[in-house]
Amino acid sequence: MLPSYYTVKGYGENEIEIERSRFIAHVGRAETADEALQFIQKIKKIHSNATHNCSAYLIGENDQIQKANDDGEPSGTAGVPILEVLKKKKLKDTVVVITRYFGGIKLGAGGLIRAYGRATSEGLQATGIVERKLMTVIKTKIDYTLLGKVENELRSSIYAIKEIHYLDTVTVETFVEENQTGIFTDWMTELTNGAGEITLGDSLYLDEEVIQ
Repeated sequence: MLPSYYTVKGYGENEIEIERSRFIAHVGRAETADEALQFIQKIKKIHSNATHNCSAYLIGENDQIQKANDDGEPSGTAGVPILEVLKKKKLKDTVVVITRYFGGIKLGAGGLIRAYGRATSEGLQATGIVERKLMTVIKTKIDYTLLGKVENELRSSIYAIKEIHYLDTVTVETFVEENQTGIFTDWMTELTNGAGEITLGDSLYLDEEVIQ
């Protein structure tokens, strides 16, 4: 698993007009080729009367799955420009479909490349990009008398609380970067005066929004 990578926040949509043609960007997250293809087919079904539904997706830790489709536009003028924007922004597990409703003015090869690239970039910006960081979930079991202190300290720290379980005792689950687990454990031990039971849980990705 990668320590971190960039991808899109979720589903997003954005429309621009260029020389009377409407270009609608549909952006989604896909972790497998099947998910990407399902996304593409869904958009094609919704916009079945569009002139073109061009697409590209980039999937895998090493970008091992890459596909681009011009859907009737001149070869290399639509799918590849979409894919190149994904690569330039270093995104992973991302699928984009650009729906075009032709407005009567031909753009030429260069104009199409610029149009699809721009539609993709603005679609991604509208959707939002996140950095997915691999975190260890650390569970701290404490008595209720320590909850206020521990929760206040955590909320004013760099660590994000995943969940708090209220049973006979309280278990606070915290996202901690893998290289910070030792530091966090020492800090939590000191914070609870050794009264906390600290255990390492699963490794999970935590999404942090990237300011564009």
